[in-house]
Amino acid sequence: MPTYKTRGVCSRAIDFEVEDGIITSCSFTGGCTGNTQGVARLVIGMSVDEAIRRLKGIQCRGGTSCPDQLAIALEQYKAEH
Repeated sequence: MPTYKTRGVCSRAIDFEVEDGIITSCSFTGGCTGNTQGVARLVIGMSVDEAIRRLKGIQCRGGTSCPDQLAIALEQYKAEH
């Protein structure tokens, strides 16, 4: 399970799994529990490309957000696989 260390947000890390281009699990360490659990549950079953499209560029503070950090993590995952 890849772990992405977040930058500039309240959550500290994002763990996720992808099978055949579909997100099968996702969880955030730290952050606003309700929001991060909601985002994680919504992306399960979604394609990596669709999640990136929907989440990239969402801002909270410092020019990024937990959803944006997930999009960045998924982009990094795609580049490596």
